[in-house]
Amino acid sequence: MKILVTGAAGFIGFHTCLKLINQGHDVFGIDNINNYYNSKIKFDRLNELGIDQTEAKIFNKEVKSTKNISLRFSRIDLVDGISISNLFEVEKFEVVCNLAAQAGVRYSIENPKAYIDSNITGFLNILEGCRNHQVKHLVYASSSSVYGENKKVPFKTTDNVDRPISLYAATKKSNELMAHTYGHLYGFKTTGLRFFTVYGPWGRPDMAYYLFAEAISNNKPINVFNKGEMERDFTYIDDIVIGVTKIIEAKLLDREHYKIYNIGNNKTERLSDFISLIEKYLNKSAIKKMLPMQPGDVTKTWANIDEITRDFDYQPKTSVKTGVFNFINWYLKYRK
Repeated sequence: MKILVTGAAGFIGFHTCLKLINQGHDVFGIDNINNYYNSKIKFDRLNELGIDQTEAKIFNKEVKSTKNISLRFSRIDLVDGISISNLFEVEKFEVVCNLAAQAGVRYSIENPKAYIDSNITGFLNILEGCRNHQVKHLVYASSSSVYGENKKVPFKTTDNVDRPISLYAATKKSNELMAHTYGHLYGFKTTGLRFFTVYGPWGRPDMAYYLFAEAISNNKPINVFNKGEMERDFTYIDDIVIGVTKIIEAKLLDREHYKIYNIGNNKTERLSDFISLIEKYLNKSAIKKMLPMQPGDVTKTWANIDEITRDFDYQPKTSVKTGVFNFINWYLKYRK
């Protein structure tokens, strides 16, 4: 299939592009390569895909991969409605996988406008592209953060998500509502994926596990919020990407226009245990700075994945021990 992947220089987007081209699809990746976190790792991910970094820095320039003829890339911002519309007009995508977004719960408290621009206006431009150019299926990233302070675990897609506690979560819930409206009005399929704490090689440097590895390696203290009394449904990147590609490749002829799935590991891990694994594989002890809960954060996440397992035979297979081991191995090589 001919597939657009937005956020192609991002963590999940990079791995998704890699998987899709290995599956034989024709992939066009876009990313605005913003500086929310150090853009060097974004260009390094593109380099792994065979995209020349110098050419990738130029906006609206199509760059062909030197490693795979079925991959092309262009630096485009979702907010640039004209460029997005032109891209859809020229390429005639069958499926769109929208993974681009302004990420980060805490940053949304400091810089709310960035989230409205990228996650609302940008997502609207993607929906308009799908509507006007006969895209069959839009797969897009939502987030476990939409569950807010939900006390009933594991989280189910039927749970009420009307009380987000961060603007980031509110924009993701808005994406689900917008997708429902467009699918209903214009007849294309939409699938929202609520990701649960994705981690692994080539991960985001702003994520806690990456910050922990960085600080411990440099003998600096790590910030442990809520004094470590937190639990997360940590999901390894390979398991996430297998789920995403299964949904992209699925035949959806008899399915309703709108669907939401949790995509997680279906298992919680204590934050303190996760830190212990990082210490073990780095062979160094952490200097822990115990702090109170941060605004917008939650104490526990846990995905009920019955629906995605039933519909797509999704089975996460990577244990947290293996996942952290793989991440630390990659991290030690990358930081050199």
